[in-house]
Amino acid sequence: MLTENTTAAGRTELVRRLIPDLDHRPASIEQVSRLPSFLSVLRACEQTLGTPYSAVDHEVQDTLVLRRLQQMVHTVRLNPLWRERLAGAGVPDTPATYDEWQRVPLADKDTQRELFMGERPGLVVPLTRGGFEIVASGGTSGGLPVETVYSLRELQDTYRLAGDFIGRHMLAPHLTGDDPKWLFTTLADYQMWSSGTMVGGVLQSVPGVNYIGAGPVGTAVIEQMFSYPGPKALMGITAGIAILTELGAGMSRPAKESFRVAMYGSGVLARRKRAELKAMYPNLSILSYFAATQAETIGLQLSESSAWLAAVPGLHLVEIVDDSGRWVPEGAEGELVVTRLHAHEAPLLRLKLGDRMIRRPRTDEPGLRTQRFEFAGRSGDVLHLGDTQYAAARAYAALRDRLRAGRVLDLDEAAHDVQFVNHRESKLLTLLAAVDDVPGAAYRLDEALGAHGVQRAFAESLPLSLSVYNQWEADPVSIAKSGYRFDLRFVPRDSPEIEHTAVGKVPLVRDRTTDWTAR
Repeated sequence: MLTENTTAAGRTELVRRLIPDLDHRPASIEQVSRLPSFLSVLRACEQTLGTPYSAVDHEVQDTLVLRRLQQMVHTVRLNPLWRERLAGAGVPDTPATYDEWQRVPLADKDTQRELFMGERPGLVVPLTRGGFEIVASGGTSGGLPVETVYSLRELQDTYRLAGDFIGRHMLAPHLTGDDPKWLFTTLADYQMWSSGTMVGGVLQSVPGVNYIGAGPVGTAVIEQMFSYPGPKALMGITAGIAILTELGAGMSRPAKESFRVAMYGSGVLARRKRAELKAMYPNLSILSYFAATQAETIGLQLSESSAWLAAVPGLHLVEIVDDSGRWVPEGAEGELVVTRLHAHEAPLLRLKLGDRMIRRPRTDEPGLRTQRFEFAGRSGDVLHLGDTQYAAARAYAALRDRLRAGRVLDLDEAAHDVQFVNHRESKLLTLLAAVDDVPGAAYRLDEALGAHGVQRAFAESLPLSLSVYNQWEADPVSIAKSGYRFDLRFVPRDSPEIEHTAVGKVPLVRDRTTDWTAR
């Protein structure tokens, strides 16, 4: 049996047994269709080492994943479009190291459309052979649909792998006792445009729980579900979790106490809303479940004590990269890039999902060894003021901290939602904040700062959102000379002025490159 002190030669021998040379470089489409699933490889690894894969030491995981990536590179080279793409980027025939792997060009949503929509020329195994599932995203940021093609056999494998990890590392500490255990989701699972199709498949595969795919619910349905005896967990989009304070107001005390875990989808849940949820549900832990339609489980928050997200070992290769596609160092922010490891028939290498992450140290606990990272915002969450781009999440944080320090108000406490609206043509940047007491908040802001004070607060906060590498681009004086006007405006809760996506998310930034109404 291999141990923590296994030599590099021993690790190489192991992974060569797990993915033998004949499978490592498939010679034909027919052979690709018959390749052993990567889940079967992971299970064989577990059996050999006598431990769950998520507990296998990092050196073995890294060696096995690199072997799998090499296999994927050999597989995609059976497709002429991929062959040309890799040759143009100077990717070695067999990337021998992760450094060489980083030469593989990044793919974005446009690449995905080109390869997997229309005639789907990026497939290795054609659709005519059957056994595929098409899942589509409406495009939260750009609004254009994107389709992804999955092998059904491999899709079910990923559901089992992620479901087992969620049950073991995310839910087990909370869903305790002898009563039945419940896992609900309020994601819509009835249309191909919904990530509920994917996440629902994962949640159904969590062992030891009773699953209910409720979809969007009202008060009567949520009260019925929460009346069942036993501890409960619920997963939904951020807005779907936030509304539980309203839907659960009439629940009995035992029903509220049985709610143990709320998992919210990609994004950020306001601190005020967290406080309201915990006041209503006294035993509740609120954790992030970060996913996308193209990758149904990317990162999971395992504890409220840390916002860092953990990857499911063996599910995806998660990379945090700079503008050149190279890995950023620990503690640095970069673009989230995902390669699905379970994709023989329809591989898609190094896909940018449109999110920013901070790379964090890997966890090295005896029972869990995996990558970790922290959500920093959407890639589209950028404020364009002239030729300078400001990170909207950091700009908001700087403005919030300034208002908090001046004892004006705490936006995290007061606001249900916030959204920047950038009228580029008329040079007006407005931060909308949805609050319960609009007149009171406006009065406090005006008394403390006045119109000129708001201008000054924005001008002093925006430079703090620039990275250390481009802080020289702007200072309060240059921002004042830009001609931009700034406004912090309070609106009622659920105001139509704050725009939502089709699935209820609130984008942090809305750009108005042409603004007729502001003229």
